[in-house]
Amino acid sequence: MARLRQIAKAEATPEILEIYRQFFGERDPVAEPGTATGTPGDYWTTFALVPDLLQMARRDLMGLLQPGRKLDPKLRELAILRTGIVGDSRFEYSQHLKVARMVGIPEEKLAAIKGWTTSEAFAPVERAVMAATDEILARNLVEDETFAALHKHLSDPEILELFVVIGLWRMHGLIVRALHLEYDNDTTARMKEVPAPAAPQE
Repeated sequence: MARLRQIAKAEATPEILEIYRQFFGERDPVAEPGTATGTPGDYWTTFALVPDLLQMARRDLMGLLQPGRKLDPKLRELAILRTGIVGDSRFEYSQHLKVARMVGIPEEKLAAIKGWTTSEAFAPVERAVMAATDEILARNLVEDETFAALHKHLSDPEILELFVVIGLWRMHGLIVRALHLEYDNDTTARMKEVPAPAAPQE
């Protein structure tokens, strides 16, 4: 269950109502949750607590998914999927498997992405993108060797866009998990100790 209050249609500003219409039609998304892709949609109704943050999130996330960007959409989706995996965001991973199929990534690659380092399914540029993604997320850096491999295939603008995509989707995945939104609503119990069995009675 979401940790923060959601904004019902009756409370929404005109700008938020327009965003709600795009995602939910004419329904009140709090009273009747659910989006066309099957998610609850509580990401949007929670972000509506601060309307300009919702507008910013929609503009930035959707803007980077538009055609005509510097970065190839297939490379973008491989990076986002790795971001969801490394960040343990079920929501990002599930949603972007669908987007990855839409931009033409074959099922063979989608099935191999969790263990990409040992798979032969990926081209050198794809491997460089995923290596850079993993290093940024796990270590807050990209090693010189990895960056050189990336730069061999991508231009400076493409690399900058890639790094922005990784950072932006990681931020939103983190917020989704921290606030128990969408498919990431079971985070509290993951790190609890499992008690040892009781000692046998003598």
